[in-house]
Amino acid sequence: MRDSVFLDTNVLVYLYSKTEIDKRNTSILLFKKYICLTSTQALNEFTNVYIKKYKVINSEIKEFIGRITIYCDVKLVSEKIIYNAIDLNNKYGYSYYDCLMLASALESGCKILFSEDMSDGQIVDGSLKIVNPYSLL
Repeated sequence: MRDSVFLDTNVLVYLYSKTEIDKRNTSILLFKKYICLTSTQALNEFTNVYIKKYKVINSEIKEFIGRITIYCDVKLVSEKIIYNAIDLNNKYGYSYYDCLMLASALESGCKILFSEDMSDGQIVDGSLKIVNPYSLL
């Protein structure tokens, strides 16, 4: 049985990268190897990056999101997750938005959060390990 993992926004962004081919291939491999979860926050951030940075048209972004959600369970950011993120911010010092991602992963019961934006190898709340999937590239 495959393990469930939580994906930060950057993993989603690299799925469609035209310039970061190694990172794109690594992101695709994560989807093949694991049961992937992410949050509404990550999809919102993904959309913002593709609108602002890459100037991708709305219909193409919707197509990208549609493909992501076929292979990735999307968790809603709840009031409980928001409160937990505030506590995690105080405890670990990550930005509130990073803590929101951590809180979503914890609430989902994942043991791994794939992200290149936080401390690779750090264990959060004794059960969630942050892993940078691109650290070996």
